[in-house]
Amino acid sequence: MNALLFAAWVAMVPAATPISLEEARAQGRQNTQALVSLLEATRSAEDVRLARSPLLPQLSLSSSVGGELIGRQRGPAILCNADRTVCEQRTVETDSQDRGNFRLSLDLTQVIYDRVRWKQLEQSGAVFEAARGQAQEQADTSELEAINRFFTLYRSQATLQVLEATVRRSEEQLERAQALFEAGRVNRGEELSARVNLGNDRINLLLRQAQLVQDRGLLAVWLARPGSEPLEAQAPESLLQPPSPPPSFEQAIAEARRHRPLLVALQQQVRAASLGREVASAGYWPRLFAQGSYSRSGPEARPVFATPRLQNTLSGAVVLQWDLFTGLSTDAQVNQARAQLRTAELNLAQTDREVEAEVQRTLQLLATQIATAQLAAENRETAARSLSLAEERFKAGAGSTLEVRDAQLKLTQSELTLLENRVNVETARFAMMRAMGTLSPGESK
Repeated sequence: MNALLFAAWVAMVPAATPISLEEARAQGRQNTQALVSLLEATRSAEDVRLARSPLLPQLSLSSSVGGELIGRQRGPAILCNADRTVCEQRTVETDSQDRGNFRLSLDLTQVIYDRVRWKQLEQSGAVFEAARGQAQEQADTSELEAINRFFTLYRSQATLQVLEATVRRSEEQLERAQALFEAGRVNRGEELSARVNLGNDRINLLLRQAQLVQDRGLLAVWLARPGSEPLEAQAPESLLQPPSPPPSFEQAIAEARRHRPLLVALQQQVRAASLGREVASAGYWPRLFAQGSYSRSGPEARPVFATPRLQNTLSGAVVLQWDLFTGLSTDAQVNQARAQLRTAELNLAQTDREVEAEVQRTLQLLATQIATAQLAAENRETAARSLSLAEERFKAGAGSTLEVRDAQLKLTQSELTLLENRVNVETARFAMMRAMGTLSPGESK
């Protein structure tokens, strides 16, 4: 592939859509998984309303229209003479008859005291807080994944720039080798070696372009954007500044225990389990509620529906209900609730230990990456001076293409190593922030 074809192949890369790190973070918190988790929290919020509804007045309106037909009946009856001075009981047979049945009723029920209902309301609130904490934890997870994919894309872009610079250096070296060969200062082998080196560098550049397309797709899909959208990661400002040192372990673990959404969610799960035990124990307590009813009924529709002064009935009652023995089911429910509470406490304790280990691991990783990046920067400067010296020796006829190539490879490798470690510093810092629960502080929490 000659230089023109290679340049045409490189130009086939489509125009990219720029995206900043902050945009990727914000869109990462709104990706599909984060939204699904948020919907779970929304459903838990509605469960709170469902738990509150039985404690509010229950008012119902009902109306019925019917009738009945009574066939001929035979039975005892009291019969009297005309002046009702003499009466006696006889067995008689009556004719069939029909009559209407019309009713209009308004019923009101209000809970006065029901410990079960109140504790269920508190429990649903704790479950909602736990679900909200889980949603925030998932949002942090989604944001961190977006950050990692963003830096993966940026690494591919920056690697392409390093490889493009390597290709340009190889092209310049080939031109020097050709000029020196034509001047009779080097043999033909030096020119051929330079040409092979240039071909290998162009191959590496083309392969990295394929990786770039893949990394673009992975980031776009995670951000719920079209998978074919050619994104271009803009260089974050943090990469242009020296990395700041990590906080102390004591500060980091204190932040994690205050702000990590997962710990907050598990603490609310413990609270919900504790309230679940109180809900089960509330079965031992009596319940008190008031009932009221206003109804109108009669055999004809007009008095019931059109004559307000007739057919009125108003009733009320205060009802006390106490389940004195339920077949030991309440005891079983209490024991189950205790086991559930103990399970939630164990999960919280285990997760607290895991978060502590995660904080320590991310802190150590960040400190290691910072030190490694500093060493990589020093190596890059040394490799650049070494290449400059090898090129000067080659121009003077005292060196060879092999020496220049070795210096070029060392410079390329040191630049890639510096890029890799500098990006690793940023991803390690965000991983530490996620472990501490400070990835997206403020209003986003």
